[in-house]
Amino acid sequence: MAMAVMSVATYGFTMIAARMLGPGAYGALVAMMNTLLVVSVLQLGLQATAARRISAAPAEVAQIEHGILRLSWRASLALGSLMLALAPLVNGVLRLDSLPTAIILALTAVPMTMLGGQLGILQGERRWYPLAVVYIANGLPRLLIGVALMAWRPDELTAIVAVALGQVVPVLCGWWALRGSRTTGTDVGDHGARSVLRETLHNSQALLAFFALSNLDILIARNVLDDHVAGLYAGGLILTKAVLFLPQFVVVVAFPTMSTAAERRRALTGSLLAVAGLGVCAILGALLLPRLAMVFVGGDAYAAIEPRLWAFALLGTLLSMLQLLVYAVIARQGRRTVLLVWAGLVAMVALGLATTSLGGLLSVVVGVDSALLVALVAISFWLVEQPAPSPSDDALTPA
Repeated sequence: MAMAVMSVATYGFTMIAARMLGPGAYGALVAMMNTLLVVSVLQLGLQATAARRISAAPAEVAQIEHGILRLSWRASLALGSLMLALAPLVNGVLRLDSLPTAIILALTAVPMTMLGGQLGILQGERRWYPLAVVYIANGLPRLLIGVALMAWRPDELTAIVAVALGQVVPVLCGWWALRGSRTTGTDVGDHGARSVLRETLHNSQALLAFFALSNLDILIARNVLDDHVAGLYAGGLILTKAVLFLPQFVVVVAFPTMSTAAERRRALTGSLLAVAGLGVCAILGALLLPRLAMVFVGGDAYAAIEPRLWAFALLGTLLSMLQLLVYAVIARQGRRTVLLVWAGLVAMVALGLATTSLGGLLSVVVGVDSALLVALVAISFWLVEQPAPSPSDDALTPA
C-alpha cells in the first residue's frame, strides 16, 4: 500500500508538471528525471545488496549494516561530486540551457543514493512499517513541494528543486528508523568492504543496463525530433512509466524467493504472469478509453499522441517484465546474462538515431524491447533448471 501511495504521488507530480510546464519545459524535466533514474542504479544496487545479504545471513546483521551504511555515505558523496563535475556536460547533452539546473540535478544524487542503503537494511530485516513510511516519504513530499513551487514559477528549474528537496525527506525518515540499529559491527568475512562493494557494483551495472534501456529513448527523442514532438513523446512516457512502476510491489515480494534455488522457477513464473496481467489491463484501458487516459497523460496539449497511447502502455508492460527478469539475474548473482540487455541498448540507440518521427522511434523501442524480452525469458527459464551457479558461472547458451 505504501508503494502504491508513492507511485501515485510520483505519477501525480509528473502529470501536474506536464500540465503546468507545457511540452517544451516538461520535455526538459523528463530528460532530467530519466537521467536520475539511470543514476539511481547505485541506490538500487545498494538496496539489493543489503536486502539479499541480510535475508541470507540474519545472524550477521550488525556487520552487514555497518558496511552498508558506511558504503552508502561514501558512494553518495562520490557520485554527487562526479555529477557536479559533469554538470556542464549534462547541461549540454540534455539541452537545458541552464547550468544551475544541472547543478541541482547533480546534488539530488546525494540523498537519493544514501536512501538505497537504508531501504535495503529495512527490507532485509523485514521491518515493514518503517520501510512503508520511507516509501511514502519518497513520494508525497515531492508532490506537495513540486505543486507549490511550480505554481509560483512554472519552469524546469523549480521542478527539479522540488525533486531535490523531496528526496531529502525519506533519508531523514530512514535515519530516524535506523538510529538504534546495530551498527557497531566490523567488516569481516564475506561482509568486508571489498565484498560488499563488489556485489553492489555488480548489482548496479545490471540495473544500469536496464535503466539505460528504459530511459535513453527520451534523450534520443530530444536529439532526432523537434522540442514540441519530443515533448509529446515525453507525455506518452507518463503512461509508460505508470505501467512500469505499477507492479513494483511484485519485484519487492518476489526478490527474496527468487534468491532461493528451490523456489526460483515458481517465483519467476508467477511474477511474470502477475506483471503481464497488470500490463494487459493497462493496454486494454488505453485502447478502450483513450480519452480518459489522455486526462492522466497531460490533457489536450498532448492530443496528437492519443491514437498511440496503447503502444506506450505496451512499452511499459515490456519494461516491467524486463525489470523483473533483471532482478532475477541479481537474485542468482549471475554475471553474463545482463550482456543481452547491453546489446539491446546498443541496438535501440543505433536504430533510434536513424528515425525522424515519433511513430518511428516508438516502433523501434517497442521492437527492441520485445526481442530482448523473448531472449531473456528463454534463457532465464533454461537457467532455473540448472544447479545454482557461482557468480562466475552464469553464461549464455550457444544459441
